[in-house]
Amino acid sequence: MIRMTRNQSRMIWKKKMIRIQRSGRTTRKRAKICLRKDLTDISLLCSYIHLRYVDISENHLTDLTPLNNLTHLLWLKADGNQLRSAQLNELPYLQIASFAYNQITDTEGITHPRLASLDLKGNRIQVVTGLDPEKLKSLHTLELRANQLYTTVGINLPKLKKLFLGQNMLKKVEGLENLSDLTTLHLRDNHIETLSGFSKEMQSLQYLNLRGNSISSVGELAKLRELPKLRALVLLENPCTDETDYRQEALVQMPHLERLDKEFYEEEERAEADEIRQRIKDEQEQEPEPEHDLDPDQSSM
Repeated sequence: MIRMTRNQSRMIWKKKMIRIQRSGRTTRKRAKICLRKDLTDISLLCSYIHLRYVDISENHLTDLTPLNNLTHLLWLKADGNQLRSAQLNELPYLQIASFAYNQITDTEGITHPRLASLDLKGNRIQVVTGLDPEKLKSLHTLELRANQLYTTVGINLPKLKKLFLGQNMLKKVEGLENLSDLTTLHLRDNHIETLSGFSKEMQSLQYLNLRGNSISSVGELAKLRELPKLRALVLLENPCTDETDYRQEALVQMPHLERLDKEFYEEEERAEADEIRQRIKDEQEQEPEPEHDLDPDQSSM
């Protein structure tokens, strides 16, 4: 790995700043900079407090503290470095932040009030902690794919709309009951065996991707009836898809489903599922009520 001295970093930095300034792209109102040249030190950024857009991806950075002075920052991309934390001082205007493919192990210290999209995929996070819903009121998209998550507890962000948790180590869904605005949930390539963690409070969920998990029975889908707006479900590469009439059975369990494994249901399939559902209901109504044991005193009479 190439390590650069502070003077080398300064020379690269100066050359880039001269090139950007000459091109006329840096102004006080709309300052933007892209630095990708094996940098290990960005301390000189402290002097450019009016920067709005910063891309420092694909370097060798381990420290982002110089960014704490950029109080006008709107957009930050710091992918592909050697960061162990995404922690920064509260940046009042930051809206989009990406720290993908670093070595980050936790989600502490992210408190930007206008942050709308946060990308942490490809890191080493095992559990989500420190994401305060009172401080992250604007966050609607959270990307946590390809980490080491073993639980979904800690993602208590009621305003969240899109959540990406694929390629982790999850065995079940838990602690997501308060995500009433969530519309999209990706759980592909985990180890999920049960669907018990879904709740009727997740009333906005429309798209659910469970591809490549360990759901063995189509009967588990009955637990998704609590989701009133679920319209699209992906279950490819789960053991349950090998069951006879799997596609039909899924529609019987969830009458409002429109797409299964990216294929829309035809009207004929829907009509047949309605008939099966009605037949099951009729059979249940015709079943005799179980006889109650006689009271011991009555049986002796």
